[in-house]
Amino acid sequence: MGKTLFDKIWDAHVVHQNTDGADILYIDRHFIHEVTSPQAFDGLKKRGIGIFRPQQTVATADHNVPTTNQHLPIVEEQSRKQVTQLIQNCNDFGLELYGLGHPYQGIVHIIGPELGITQPGSTYVCGDSHTATHGAFGSIAFGIGTSEVEMVFASQTLPQVKPKTMRITVSGTLEPFVTAKDVILYIISKLSAKGGTGFFVEYAGEAIRSLSMEGRMTICNMSIEMGARGGLIAPDKTTFEYIKNRPFAPKNSLWDKAQAYWETLYTDEDALFDAEYTFDASEIKPMVTYGTNPGMGIAIDALVPYQSDFEDASDKLMLKKALEYMDFHEGQSLEGLKISHVFIGSCTNGRIEDFRAAAKLIKGKKVSSEVTAWFVPGSKQVEAACKAEGITQIFEEAGIYLRQPGCSACLAMNEDKVPAGKYCVSTSNRNFEGRQGPGARTILASPLTAAAAAIMGVITDPRKLA
Repeated sequence: MGKTLFDKIWDAHVVHQNTDGADILYIDRHFIHEVTSPQAFDGLKKRGIGIFRPQQTVATADHNVPTTNQHLPIVEEQSRKQVTQLIQNCNDFGLELYGLGHPYQGIVHIIGPELGITQPGSTYVCGDSHTATHGAFGSIAFGIGTSEVEMVFASQTLPQVKPKTMRITVSGTLEPFVTAKDVILYIISKLSAKGGTGFFVEYAGEAIRSLSMEGRMTICNMSIEMGARGGLIAPDKTTFEYIKNRPFAPKNSLWDKAQAYWETLYTDEDALFDAEYTFDASEIKPMVTYGTNPGMGIAIDALVPYQSDFEDASDKLMLKKALEYMDFHEGQSLEGLKISHVFIGSCTNGRIEDFRAAAKLIKGKKVSSEVTAWFVPGSKQVEAACKAEGITQIFEEAGIYLRQPGCSACLAMNEDKVPAGKYCVSTSNRNFEGRQGPGARTILASPLTAAAAAIMGVITDPRKLA
C-alpha cells in the first residue's frame, strides 16, 4: 500500500519509537516569539543547559509589538516587558533575533515562508497554533506548548503520537471574488470547529492547486480552527517558484538536489486516509461569520441559521449564546450591517497578495468616515512591497494609514483593540468572545470583503463593487 504525503514526511523524521506508542520526531526548524518562549528559557537556565542546535531556531517579535512608532520604546508595560525579555534571552543563548527595526521582522508565520526558511518535506514547530501555516509548502508544521518549546530547545526533537490523516478535496474552479479565505471558512462551516479533531489534513483538488502560495498558506493556517493538528498541501511548480531565490532557499546545485527530493513529496494513488471529504468549488461564495467560533460561517447573501436547523442540543445552545454575544438574531441577513472597525492583517491575511487584492478594490474610492480601518502588514518585507508597488499610496488616497508589522488586532495583545460592543470585519482567524478586545464583536471575512466593508461602512458583498 502506498503512503500519504504526511506519512512520508513523518516517517523520514522519526529518530526513535517509544514503547508507549509515541515517536521521537526530529524538528528541522523551531520558530519562537516573545509570548510562549520566556518560561522555556527559564527552564533551560534552571537546568543549566543551552540550546542544542541554536542555528535551527528562528526568533522574531510579533504578538506584543505596537503597529505605530516602532522606533520608540514600547508604551504598554506588559508588552514592553515581554519583548525586552525576548531580546535578553536571545542574547543569553546566542540566538539571532529579527526584532523591531530588523528588515526581517514580522509575524512568525509570515517571515518563515517569505525568507525561504520554510521548505517542503521538513518539520516545523512553534509555541503558536497557527504554525499550521507552514504546511502549505508540503511540510509537517504544528503548534506546541511551552514545556515542548523547552524540549525542542534542549534536544531538537519532540515525542509525538502520530495523528490520523484526513484528505479534503475541493474540486472545480472558484468563482471571481471567492478567495482562499472563503474556501477555508466554507470548509470549517461544513465540518464545524471540531470536525478535524485528531487529524492532520491534506488539501487537494483543482481549486486548491489553482491557489497561489499565499492562498495555500491561508488555507493551512486555519486548519487549527476546525480542531485539526495541522494541514498540508503537496508541493508543486507553484511552490518551487515561490521559494526559489529567497534569502534562505538552497542555491545552485543544492537547489537542484532539494527540488529533486521535493518532487517525490505527494500522496501515492493507492494510499488510504482515515477520513475523506470532497467539496464543489462552484458552491463557495464570499463568506462571513455570524457567531463566536470560525465554524459559525455563512455565505454573505445567506441568513443566520435557526436553532431548529441543528439536531444536537449543545449546538442549539451554542448558537443561542453566540447570537446573544453578537447581538444577532435567527434568520437575520448580515449584508448591510453597520460596522465600526475593519482589520486587514494577521498571519492569515497579512501577506502582500492580501494587500494587492484590497488595493485593487479600494483604488479611486474613499473609506467610510465612520470606520476605523487598521491595515497591518505581516512583515517589514510586506510593508516595503506595499510601498514599492504603490499600494501604500492607494490606501492613503482612500484615507487609510498603513501601519507597521505585527499581530495587531488579531488578538489585541497591543494597543489595537476593538471597543466593547463594536463590530469589526476582520481577516484574522478567530472570532472568539473578546478575541479583539473585551466585548468586541468579530466578523471573519476575506480581505476583499473587509475592504468592501471599509468603503461602504456596512457589510458588503465585494462582488457588488466590481
